[in-house]
Amino acid sequence: MNLPVDFITRTGGLLGEGQFAAFREALAKEPPVSIRMNRLKTDAVPAGGRQVPWCGSGYYLASRPTFTFDPLFHAGCYYVQEASSMFLEQVLTQYVHEPVVMLDLCAAPGGKSTLARSVLPEGSLLVANEVMRNRVQVLAENVTKWGHPGTVVLNNDPADFVPLGELFDVILTDVPCSGEGMFRKDPVAVEEWSVENVTLCWQRQRRIVRDIWHCLKPGGLLVYSTCTYNREENEDNVAWIAEELGAEVLPVEVQPGWNISGNLAGKDFPVYRFLPHHTEGEGLFMAVLRKSGEADAAPCGKLYRERRGKGGKSKPSVVPKEAKAWVKQADDYSFVAGQNKITAFPVAYQEIYERLRDTMHVVYGGIQVAEVKGKDLIPSHSLAMSVCREDVFSSVEVNYEQAIAYLRKESVVLPSDMPKGYILIRYKGMVLGLVKNIGNRANNLYPQEWRIRSGYLPEQVVCVL
Repeated sequence: MNLPVDFITRTGGLLGEGQFAAFREALAKEPPVSIRMNRLKTDAVPAGGRQVPWCGSGYYLASRPTFTFDPLFHAGCYYVQEASSMFLEQVLTQYVHEPVVMLDLCAAPGGKSTLARSVLPEGSLLVANEVMRNRVQVLAENVTKWGHPGTVVLNNDPADFVPLGELFDVILTDVPCSGEGMFRKDPVAVEEWSVENVTLCWQRQRRIVRDIWHCLKPGGLLVYSTCTYNREENEDNVAWIAEELGAEVLPVEVQPGWNISGNLAGKDFPVYRFLPHHTEGEGLFMAVLRKSGEADAAPCGKLYRERRGKGGKSKPSVVPKEAKAWVKQADDYSFVAGQNKITAFPVAYQEIYERLRDTMHVVYGGIQVAEVKGKDLIPSHSLAMSVCREDVFSSVEVNYEQAIAYLRKESVVLPSDMPKGYILIRYKGMVLGLVKNIGNRANNLYPQEWRIRSGYLPEQVVCVL
């Protein structure tokens, strides 16, 4: 790898000559492959997988399969995530013990969002935002496949959140950075690196944090992270947040065997660096800060318990009983009908959801239960993926070739004894989506925009689990 001269000089000065030699040697090796299991859907462990030490559901794989051709990937049974970024689990499990409203500000493609959704206390609401329109659809897809109803996906600039006020108990800012931690995975990151870009990045990162700071409750947590190594975007920015905006930098308990590095800039506060010559992963920097001021006297946990089972400020929409029958514990949801769609959202957070819909660009929220076409009620793919789907649909198990054909949105041949109507397609017991059996054929309802576009079929079955 031909590293930029300025990068060598700067990073060598930060790490020291001996450490930089080991660091550079590590960058020349193949990056590790890791996935994180969706425990909402499966208790399976990947074949030959090794546990990621700081993440209970994370595993290293011995090699990188072609994930596109694994039906269980499309079923939302696991997420392909770089192991270092799974450290967010330690932050949330150590500091968040009651239901919260959390914002993942720069969320695409969804790795940290789906992780947060898995470990936040029951009754929490996760708002996942992505400012780039071409990336927010990928975020929405991954959130949908994960299947948890307590999630909202937004497409907004950080400055757009200011009118919401102090809404969030936890904010994750995985800010856009110079991408030094991506060097061995992305050659373009090496080509685009420059000292000037580092300067632009740390300045932009401060603007992002300043914009969103007003939306964090006093006593709330800000998790700041990058995938880069330099001090300007890391320790120097954390110092700026603490001093200029008013925050305390908090420690996270770690095990010595994890080989996580600390502060490299001579500062006196704790930060967590994942360097490839020490830890099995890519470059990650993370720090946790608590905003100055007293915590809300009526935290979201209390708000959740008080409003559970109660309606929001608006009267619930009139929706067909059939649609409500498709959702488990339907009384815990507010059903909204509009634009030929029926959505179910946790009633405890209906007020917040309405505020978001009134002021922000909501891409996805809760469970998109059904589409209304004339007199027909068509169950949505979101419902098929949801862990809150009621067991009211017939299902059929398919083999590998049939599963790939379904995911390509090709025609599916059902057994002759299958009933007419909507049928769940399962592979290894996991739901891939829906078809409508009309007797002589079955209409494939897999989302057109998510289909596998490649006509290639591996010679061997791709099997992670």
